[in-house]
Amino acid sequence: MSHPATPVLADLHLLTVLAQTRSYTQAARRLGISKASVSMRIGELERAAGVPLVRRTTRSVGLTEAGQQLVDDTQPSFAHIEQSFASVRDLAGSPRGLVRVTAPVALGRQHIAPTLAAFLRRQPEIRVELDLTDRFVNLVQEGFDLAVRHAHAPPDTHVAWVLCESRSVLVASPEYLRRRGAPSHPSQLASHDCLLYLRDTAGQNWSFEREAGRKAERVIVAVNGPLKANNSEVLREAVLGGLGLGLLPDFSAAGHLRPRSLVPVLPGWRPQGFFGDRLYAIRPWAPQVPRAVQCFVDHLRETLAGGFEMPG
Repeated sequence: MSHPATPVLADLHLLTVLAQTRSYTQAARRLGISKASVSMRIGELERAAGVPLVRRTTRSVGLTEAGQQLVDDTQPSFAHIEQSFASVRDLAGSPRGLVRVTAPVALGRQHIAPTLAAFLRRQPEIRVELDLTDRFVNLVQEGFDLAVRHAHAPPDTHVAWVLCESRSVLVASPEYLRRRGAPSHPSQLASHDCLLYLRDTAGQNWSFEREAGRKAERVIVAVNGPLKANNSEVLREAVLGGLGLGLLPDFSAAGHLRPRSLVPVLPGWRPQGFFGDRLYAIRPWAPQVPRAVQCFVDHLRETLAGGFEMPG
């Protein structure tokens, strides 16, 4: 046999990772090797197989029919090997290994990052990679162990832990309210400057609800304003600067409400369906959670257990 068995097995595993990431760069990052090494090893595997396995374009990486067949046949075995190794490693005393985590920027900067030093001192054999982004990350494709996400309900295909309750709050600066007045009903928001969280939809509707006797009253209003951003800290700073009203998650707004640099607007109305009413830690489903990951989840649950204190 001209091609050694062990390199073929390692390269087959590389092919399964490439099938998940659809990117030479992401596969290299996942495996801790260079992009050039990924390309070279895939080339070696194709020469050993005698057929093309990967279809390369300028924008993406896909698999040929032969490559997909190899991945379908081998991926369950590699997943089982990885799970078995993780189980054995977890027998070796203290939790250990790398935990790759993705979290929203504001939450990560304000509430997770300040706790990492203490956690890593308590768990010296755990390493953490914290990726802060407000985009929706594909955990399997990008190789993350864990995501912290705002949601109304976690996806059924994932393991999920509730970290804390959360809510959205409509706020403004005292200066803006002196200049423009405070709305007394959600319908009046249509004539205000509203700072919008950047979503895929071209327009933006805000929905509010309040108890009215035995039933809930709900109002949906189309809003607009001078700024859209996909980060709640950017919107919060613009609100603090008096630019307009902003709908923010409580973890971005809470620290500025008690000193009254931000003022709640329409406190009798509850924003609906925007950021999600809970924070979850989620990971792709697996029969067993590595101890290092579970340890970090426990840390997050302890850190965020009280939620985000809001003024009464």
